[in-house]
Amino acid sequence: MIEYAFQTDFQLTHPDVHSAWLKEVALSEGCEIDGLQYVFVSDDELYEMNVKYLNHNTLTDIITFDYSENRSLSGDLFISIDRVRENAVAFNASFDLELRRVMVHGLLHLAGYGDKSPEDEQLMRRKEDEKLKMFHVEQ
Repeated sequence: MIEYAFQTDFQLTHPDVHSAWLKEVALSEGCEIDGLQYVFVSDDELYEMNVKYLNHNTLTDIITFDYSENRSLSGDLFISIDRVRENAVAFNASFDLELRRVMVHGLLHLAGYGDKSPEDEQLMRRKEDEKLKMFHVEQ
């Protein structure tokens, strides 16, 4: 099950399409989704969590709490909508594309991918690009 919570004025368009996509992404990695909760928050809220739980004194776009067991993915994924908006401008991407990139980035962490070393970061970017191509919305 995938749930979405909003602690900001943002609302996700096409939540069912996003859920179907995320399930397909998990399957493509040999995983299944047990329970994911995406929580959309402000920069301030995510910054406080970053300091409190990770001892990081920085802004970030996502914090992922992993409760997965084996290949059954479970976790809470907190996303800063402020960061996504700013990153979309900085990377010359649409807001929707950057949001999906951050959403799949968190899921890929749950599936076992890291991004701390240059090699891991490069693999993560390739996986994000691959998984973004799997997203389709009928217009």
